[in-house]
Amino acid sequence: MKVIHSPSEIIPGPGGVCLAMGVFDGLHFGHQRVIGQACEDAKKIGAVSVVVTFDRHPNTVIAPQHAPPFIYPPSKKLAVIADLGVDTTCVIHFDALFSQMPGEQFVRALTRPDNIVRSISVGESFKFGHQRSGDVALLEKLGQELAYALHALPDVCLDGQAVSSTRIREAVRLGQLELAGQLLGRVYTLCGTVVAGAQVGRQLGFPTANLNATGALVPPAGVYAANALVQGKTYRAAVNIGHRPTVYASQEGLGVEAHLLDFDGNIYGQEIELTFLAKLRDEARFSSLAALQQQIKRDVAAARRTPDP
Repeated sequence: MKVIHSPSEIIPGPGGVCLAMGVFDGLHFGHQRVIGQACEDAKKIGAVSVVVTFDRHPNTVIAPQHAPPFIYPPSKKLAVIADLGVDTTCVIHFDALFSQMPGEQFVRALTRPDNIVRSISVGESFKFGHQRSGDVALLEKLGQELAYALHALPDVCLDGQAVSSTRIREAVRLGQLELAGQLLGRVYTLCGTVVAGAQVGRQLGFPTANLNATGALVPPAGVYAANALVQGKTYRAAVNIGHRPTVYASQEGLGVEAHLLDFDGNIYGQEIELTFLAKLRDEARFSSLAALQQQIKRDVAAARRTPDP
């Protein structure tokens, strides 16, 4: 899959371009349906399928106080889009200047004067452009002028409720990771880059990979058995999510640290993807580092015994 950052970089196929537009945070079943429609249209007419999305959630710029935690970092988001069979993804940098662009101007920039766009697929409630001036009604109106077909696809439902990124975030926040996976259409994972920590785990005999999960959607505090994907290989891991009260007694955000079983190597700066298998226990404060060390031994043994799904 080709990744570009401006509509001007879109190279059409013989049949033009079929677009799917959206924030696509999480790429759940509803998002997959929208993207799948663009891919289906493209195959029928020999066009190039193009996903148009953004490098961050618009609220991080428009209303930072309401910006939701991201379900996937950009690297994972692109990997999932590629798995859906998309030819090109246009990742637009969303900043204050871009947020001022009216919806109509945005659509015209995508279609260009040569009218290369043959179809546009969106969710039926998709809004875009300055002050949400772009919607399905605008796309329908411009479609008549610019000669593209519009697919405004309804929500996908699970258990009588719409599948949405908001619903996924709520499921993860409550520790309902199986439900989150059902909504996503794939197992829920947490991705993060390994950063330097305080080396306390190493002093206790259990070195951990500390993940930079700033801004990410993170499960509730606790100790988990997980599978960790790093450098293309999977390792069983005991993962602690929380405030590390025995060591730091801090309430500033949730830390994520993973002890990879049967692994020895330097992975600073590498991305780890964690797939959670089971919650082993709640986070607890111990009377001493020695007591914590003994509990970690039990956690590691329990993580090793936990079966794969």
